[in-house]
Amino acid sequence: MVETGSRDPGTEICVIFSTVPVSKSRGIARALLDRHLVACVNMTPVRSWYRWKGEFCDDEEHLLIMKTRKENAEAAIRELKVLHPYEVPEIIVLPVTGGHQPYLAWVHEETQK
Repeated sequence: MVETGSRDPGTEICVIFSTVPVSKSRGIARALLDRHLVACVNMTPVRSWYRWKGEFCDDEEHLLIMKTRKENAEAAIRELKVLHPYEVPEIIVLPVTGGHQPYLAWVHEETQK
């Protein structure tokens, strides 16, 4: 059985996904953590294939999987866009609809300013 979301609407959590160049991933992750915009960043290597301005691209990147409160998502996205070197960075936000309640509470605590 999956635990449902928190009883307090202010603790609603979301996940932000973004692919970034390997050389920039640590700095971006650390900046978002230091500003308490995200509670946790998972970094995993990915290979991205896509077309950009009519050209085929094959890039080794890091996928950043960032957990935060929904109310912090816009601020995290704004900062991510400032730090991100791409003209049009991949930034996707997904709601968390359930999870381990102590973990969700920890995410909420870590993203308070």
